[in-house]
Amino acid sequence: MGEFDGKIAVVTGTSGIGLGAALKFAREGAQVHVAGIDSDLNAKAQDAATGLDFHVATVDVSAPDQVERWITGIGQAAGGIDILVNAAAIQTYGTTETTDIAHWNRVIATNLTSCFLTSHAAYPFMKARGGGAIVHVSSVQGHANQNAVLAYATTKGGIHALTRAQAVDAAKDGIRVNSISPGSIRTPLLEFAAQTVAGDGNPIEEVIAGFGQAHPIGRVGTVEETSELIAFLCSDKAGFCTGGDYLIDGGLTAGIGV
Repeated sequence: MGEFDGKIAVVTGTSGIGLGAALKFAREGAQVHVAGIDSDLNAKAQDAATGLDFHVATVDVSAPDQVERWITGIGQAAGGIDILVNAAAIQTYGTTETTDIAHWNRVIATNLTSCFLTSHAAYPFMKARGGGAIVHVSSVQGHANQNAVLAYATTKGGIHALTRAQAVDAAKDGIRVNSISPGSIRTPLLEFAAQTVAGDGNPIEEVIAGFGQAHPIGRVGTVEETSELIAFLCSDKAGFCTGGDYLIDGGLTAGIGV
């Protein structure tokens, strides 16, 4: 018997934290539906889930019509939705001076608006089941920032506000809403950031090790660790948890860096 037997889980993001959570749910008995925009990553995700009740769709999570069609199809076919995890995101760089409107709109749509779109589409199917759990993947960048992450950080802070507002509104329908704020987690997104920092200089592994040393625990986190936290928040064990943001950052935001 798995912890999520009989549950219908919807996850955005077919790599990194999203894929980790999707596999965790599937291995614990859920029927899982996961979406991403990259065909190569989608294929790898499907391969990783061989033998599981795991369904991968190509969806642009920033496109309202695609999200509505995807989630409505799942809810109707499965008879409801129990779990929604929003992990799809893009990491970009720019300041107020260097960020143009096209850049800004793309990041906001992918990282923040998508969380609303999926929630809006899934809500009636969760309500019909008597409740459910939503987890949005935010970031420590929603609490404190590096330089030149204007649009990205704005989306992550926005997720915190969205989580609180949704939690207050949805409690009457038995739907709990929480977010997690990871520090540096070994994902393709982190590797992209490390490659950006490294340029043609330091090897990427040295850069990632340096990221880890910035955390009091002394290393970057793992997808398995974020998956455990997401699964807890979506389980009955977290029945009194809603409207919260849960740091999983190796102590990064606990220090003052001097």
